[in-house]
Amino acid sequence: MMADLPEPESLLPLSPAAFHILVALADRDRHGYSILQDVAARTDGKVVLSAATLYSSIRRMLEQGLVTELRESPDPGNHDERRRYYGLTDHGRRVAMAEARRLTAMLAQARETGLIPKKL
Repeated sequence: MMADLPEPESLLPLSPAAFHILVALADRDRHGYSILQDVAARTDGKVVLSAATLYSSIRRMLEQGLVTELRESPDPGNHDERRRYYGLTDHGRRVAMAEARRLTAMLAQARETGLIPKKL
């Protein structure tokens, strides 16, 4: 790992918005509106990020090295100069995975205490 990047666990817990954005970027590069659509679709409309939340989160994640802004559209046939495209960095993927492990452990604890059924 690069010396100037913090350990993934030191950035946890992530805000819900940041985690949803990283998940949206896990399978492909996207522009902002596509991220918003993906988050809404994955959560069956339960999470609807505002543009302000999206872009303030992305700005913070750019500074942390979790995402990168792409110079060119990942889909040259559908290029719109107004759109900004983002991709997940290797560091961002490690942080998202660490957060997923943290959430999984919390869910296991809730199951162990009987807070939620063992099978959902």
